[in-house]
Amino acid sequence: MLNTSSKHIIFGFLSVLIVSQAQGQKLLTIKDAEQLALANYGTIKAKANQLNASKAYLTETKTEQLPDVNLSAQQDYGTVNGQNGPLYGYRGFSVASSGPALAKQNWNSAFGSLYLANVSWDFFSFGRAKEKVKVQRTAVSRDETDLVQEQFQHQVRVASTYLNLLAAQQLSKAAEDNLQRAMELQKVVVARVKNGLNAGVDSSQANAEVSNARIALTNSRQTVQDQSNQLAVYLGIPSQEFQLDSAFVTKAPANTDPQTTVLTENHPLLQFYQNRINVSNELAKYYSTFSYPTFSFFGTYQGRGSGFKADYGSNLNDYSSSYGAGADPTRFNYLVGVGMIWNITNPFRVHYQVKSQKYTSAQYKDEYDLVNQQLIAQQALAETRISNALKNFSEVPLEIKAASDAYHQKYALYKNGLANIVDFTQALYVLNRAEVDMDIAQNNVWQAILFKAAATGDFGVFINNF
Repeated sequence: MLNTSSKHIIFGFLSVLIVSQAQGQKLLTIKDAEQLALANYGTIKAKANQLNASKAYLTETKTEQLPDVNLSAQQDYGTVNGQNGPLYGYRGFSVASSGPALAKQNWNSAFGSLYLANVSWDFFSFGRAKEKVKVQRTAVSRDETDLVQEQFQHQVRVASTYLNLLAAQQLSKAAEDNLQRAMELQKVVVARVKNGLNAGVDSSQANAEVSNARIALTNSRQTVQDQSNQLAVYLGIPSQEFQLDSAFVTKAPANTDPQTTVLTENHPLLQFYQNRINVSNELAKYYSTFSYPTFSFFGTYQGRGSGFKADYGSNLNDYSSSYGAGADPTRFNYLVGVGMIWNITNPFRVHYQVKSQKYTSAQYKDEYDLVNQQLIAQQALAETRISNALKNFSEVPLEIKAASDAYHQKYALYKNGLANIVDFTQALYVLNRAEVDMDIAQNNVWQAILFKAAATGDFGVFINNF
């Protein structure tokens, strides 16, 4: 017997299975598919996060123009033996003990303290801070156009896969019809052979036609599964069977010569490539500012306390080891000033850094020109593809009618012993080929419109053409 927990688990599993099957049978329009894809596809979500990161870094870059304000407090305990001689505290790995230079070591110890407020501000560096902000601002624009072009290209990928799956489903249906006709032929042939009206070899050929039709059907179903899996990946959902909109096989586009108002330079892909150039150009300007000096303002106010008294140098007993004596500041100092720092060898290094970045800009410009040429060529090719697809689309009904008439004629003749099986199977093949041509021709018209949308950068050319 199942316990209550097991029943709940099984019931929940069955519920999920039923819901999943119901969802799989729901009509998926191409607009719904596009919305799912834009919301779920991993690459788009990744580029959206990349854009958010760039925007956050732009905000941080703007705050770098603020002065550095540091507060520090320390309280120490130790000796103050001094020694005449030079000393360099490398990276802070040394103590700063100040006291009289005594004849020998002693271990008198007391508390000391230091309280510090410091301001440092690079107030003028020949536009370096502003250029850095400009660099990041163009980086944000680049990432924005990168997201837009990825969304656009994914819309095209989803639409193309949607049409491919629909075509595969139609071809699978044609394969099923062909198998059904082959089986009907098989029944007629077997009956005539049994009655001695046809030779036995006719039965073997009919069996071969049925086997061939079954193989074709299996292959077509595999293609459907492949395209279904690909569409599911693009939509970011589990693999399943899809019921697609039949409008793409029942009617032609509303406008077979769609025009776009999007200029070539505004194509999402070209805008992304242009912003790559902009970022590189701004980087070159930013690097050039490192050739110049930096002017800084600085100010410090500090208080110090010590357990060692003022005459400790002449009276080594005049100190207190109490915490309060060292923690209480008794001496204060302040300092303000303006400084300039300039590494005079920087211009030699920066010159080649800027030169290198300019070559990178030239590289991006060459890539932009190449993509621009490809898109212009694709726009011209799109017009030819649409024209050829429409010619085939108008020719297919004639092929279907002629093939269907020939099939029915040969079928009637064969049943009455007036035609041989070779003529009949040839008519069967011609009809199946005509049905396949019809499915492909209808789909190719929409694929050609989609190709033009991809070339012009205007997805509305396709999606608004129902």
